[in-house]
This record gives sequence, structure tokens and C-alpha cells, in this order.
Amino acid sequence: MSLSWPGVTSRSPQSSWRRCVWVGEVPEFLLRLLPPQPGPRGTCGMDGWMDGWMDGWMDGWMDGWMDEKALISLCSRRRAHTLSVLFILTCALVYVTLLEETPQDTAYNTKRGIVASILVFLCFGVTQAKDGPFTRPHPAYWRFWLCVSVAYELFLIFILFQTVHDGRQFMKYIDPRLGVPLPERDYGGNCLIYDPGNTTDPFHNLWDKMDGFVPAHFLGWYIKTLVIRDWWMCMIISVMFEFLEYSLEHQLPNFSECWWDHWIMDVLVCNGLGIYCGMKTLGWLSMKPYQWQGLWNIPTYKGKIKRIAFQFTPYSWVKFEWKPASNLRRWLAVLGIIFMFLLAELNTFYLKFVLWMPPEHYLVLVPLLFPFGADPTPFHKKLGQQAWLVSTITVTEFLIVVKYDPHTLMLPIPFSVMQCWFLGILLILIWTLWRFFIRDITLRYKETRRRQQEVPVDWDRQLGNGGPAAAASGRSKLNGSSETLRQRKS
Repeated sequence: MSLSWPGVTSRSPQSSWRRCVWVGEVPEFLLRLLPPQPGPRGTCGMDGWMDGWMDGWMDGWMDGWMDEKALISLCSRRRAHTLSVLFILTCALVYVTLLEETPQDTAYNTKRGIVASILVFLCFGVTQAKDGPFTRPHPAYWRFWLCVSVAYELFLIFILFQTVHDGRQFMKYIDPRLGVPLPERDYGGNCLIYDPGNTTDPFHNLWDKMDGFVPAHFLGWYIKTLVIRDWWMCMIISVMFEFLEYSLEHQLPNFSECWWDHWIMDVLVCNGLGIYCGMKTLGWLSMKPYQWQGLWNIPTYKGKIKRIAFQFTPYSWVKFEWKPASNLRRWLAVLGIIFMFLLAELNTFYLKFVLWMPPEHYLVLVPLLFPFGADPTPFHKKLGQQAWLVSTITVTEFLIVVKYDPHTLMLPIPFSVMQCWFLGILLILIWTLWRFFIRDITLRYKETRRRQQEVPVDWDRQLGNGGPAAAASGRSKLNGSSETLRQRKS
């Protein structure tokens, strides 16, 4: 939303305002303090510095009305610094063009050209992209992740348009260790937590299950809890993914895990601990007072450090409840969100399988770093730009899996697994029909019958309370007054 007001260009003490148009969220008290003076308009971006420090500077400067010097300083700290970024970028390109000798290595030049192109795109996006609903720790942070998501989606589109062999060999340009087939580890071979037969390390089975996905599970579910903000929904997604691993272990041996690996390490320890810490963080954020004070108005160094740390917390807290059973549209939306979360989790395992990436490689964990951007206010009627990109990335990853290894996806599912999933889908469908169609029709029918039964009783009660006088008055209203009747008779 763009907010603008005119300024006065004269130098008089009564009208010493500079021209300024603010872009972003403006505190309400600032709008009340600005005088409605006529004059031409200029521009000054609000997305240059952090919101909390902005509030602090305003608290220190504003005592009644702002003076001209304060407003100029306020504008300079909120500028987007587009010219500064352009100047630095131009200097870097001039240095590479005129002062640096170009190497004769084609592969090295290709890699460096691609990286430079991505960096230029990130510089453009951080300074020029549209702001999202989030402003903490800074709008540029969320614009940066938006541009990184776009770059990752473009990389996925490039991989999608390659052949299977070329796509796998292209990964060598990113890391020379990639591009070779890797044997899948069987996590469910020996399920003894304590192996007495191994005198060297009886807990070797437990240590073998430890890989990069253990901290990724905890951190991922901590972030997902901050995004979803609902304990039941997070637990449903966590448990359903374990059922998916049971159902798809005939396709990926990586899904064949021990029972304690499924339900103790994953659901209770990693996922459960991440969800618990996320809910505790949400509880603390909902109870924290959101009264921001300027950094320079805080007297102690401890208070200043605490204020800087609080810059990474929300500017204000918005309470949100999913209420999936409130109406059919919200119920279908919640089912769609759960489906997209589960598909994104499955894509992580299938992508490393079809692109020959080891589980501990950093590229496997990169897709888990993209945050979801959603506007928490109820007035947002469309999908957020970051959520739109994450949905597109999820679909593109699934299409890469389908193209690169359709044989694995077409392996027949065991009949017992199909029965369980068919029963679960049937129960969800039956509950949906009962909750939003049969139950509503029944309630409306009962309400109609109740109203029809109450109308005659109320009418009889009115006649009984009125008596003959009421009946006479009713007849007089129908027939007219007594004088009118005498006139008619005469």
C-alpha cells in the first residue's frame, strides 16, 4: 500500500516541511502529526532500514511536530538505496571488464557467469521487488528469499527440460562429486537398539540412523509450526508422513526404517520436539508486549542488545485460527495445504534418489529452507507471492521425479496398503458429506419445523391474553371505528 501526502517547499518556520511520499506501513500517530499542507509531491522509500529503529528515531525526534531536519534524516534512513546498489554493481562490472583478465577456462567462466547473473538478479529483486506482508527483521530479507525462490525455480525448470542423463551429469558442474549413482541405504535392516553381538559399539544401529535429516527434521518442524500455528495440524502432517513412508518403502529403500526410527526418533523426538519448541515460541510471542522503544533511547547496553535481538520478532501479533470445520471452503483449503506439505516432504527424498545426491549433501536440504509467505490478515483474498512460488516449486520438483524415474513411481502398491488408503479417503469423504451437506440439511429442516410449530402457539397465546376486548378491538380495526359504522348505516 502506498501512502502519500504533500509537503511545503517554503522556508518559513510554520511550513518547514520537505516533500516526501512514504511507501510501506506508516504508524498511525505519524499520520496524525503530519499537517495537511498543499504543495508538490516527491518520493522517499520506507524500505531502507528496520522498522523498530525507525520507531525509535521517531520517538526521539517527535515532540509535538517534526522539524525539517528530523524529517530529512527520517527519509534518508528509509530510502531503498537503489542508486547506491546500482553504483556498487556498476563498479564491480567495470572492474571485471576492464581491470581483470578473463581466464581461458570455459567451465570456470560458465560457472562464474551464472553466479554473476544470479547475483545481479538478487540485487534487482532486493531493491525493486514488491514488498510482502512481513516487515521483520527487514522487508529486504523477505525480498531476498523471494528472489532466491525464483532462481531455484528457474534452475528446476532448466533441469526439467534436460534429458535424464544430461540432467544428472549437469549436477557435476555444481559439485564434481555428484553425477554418479549412489546405493540407497536400507534403514530397516537391523532394528536392535542395543546389539550385544557387536562388542565394539553396541549402539551402532542408533548411530547409523543419524544423518543430516535428524537436525533438518527438528529445524524444519520448528519453522513449520511457526508458519502453521496449530498443534493438531502439525501432528497430523507429521504422522501422515510416517504412514506415507510405510506405504512407499517398496519404491524407495530409504523409507524402510525401524519402528523406533518412525515413531520414537521421527514423530516424538525430532518432529515432536520441533513442534513443542515452536508452540512455546508462539505462546511467548503472543504474550510479549509489543511496545517498541528507540534504540538510542535505551540507556543500558543490555537493553540495546535486547532491542536488536527483538528486531527479529514480529512487529505485532495477529491471532489466527484455522477452524477447518467452519465451512466447506476452509475444510478443502486445509486439506489442500496438508497435501502440499506432504508432497514437498516426499519430493526431498525422491529428488535425491533420481538426481543421485547423497543424503548429507547440502543441495538436499536447500528446498527445506524456502519459507512460506502468507498474509496473516483476514483481508488478503489471494495467495501470497512466496506461497505461490513454493507451490510452483513443489509441482516442478514432482514433475522432475515423474520424468526422470517413472518406473519407480509406477511400481505396484501392495494390496493391503491400497486398502488402508482407500478406507482413509472414504472416511474423509463420508465425513465431509455428513458435516457440510447432510448435517446442514438436517439442521435447517429441524429449524424450519420448530418455527412452524412455534407460530400457531404464539398466535393462540396472543388471542388468549387479549380476551374479548382484544377480539373487539381486532374487529374494530377490521371494520373501522364506531363513527364510521354509524355514517355507513345512515
